[in-house]
Amino acid sequence: MKQTPTPFDRIPRYVRVRSPEQATFVEFDFAIGTPDLYVELVLPRQAFQQFCDVNNVQHMDAQMCAAVDADMRKWRYGELSD
Repeated sequence: MKQTPTPFDRIPRYVRVRSPEQATFVEFDFAIGTPDLYVELVLPRQAFQQFCDVNNVQHMDAQMCAAVDADMRKWRYGELSD
């Protein structure tokens, strides 16, 4: 059976904010499709908000962040998750 690919504009997009809430510039991770493959970006707060709106992002929750961190440790250091 042939699968129909998901159109690019419908692939989920994820954001994980790394900077403090009051920071002038927002440091964040941005991922498309899977939260564990991301780029690190920095934008002024207003531009960040616009970026999130335009890309219809999903902010990563604590559980997603923990899973990404565990996967990173596994591949970087060979440590297994608890």
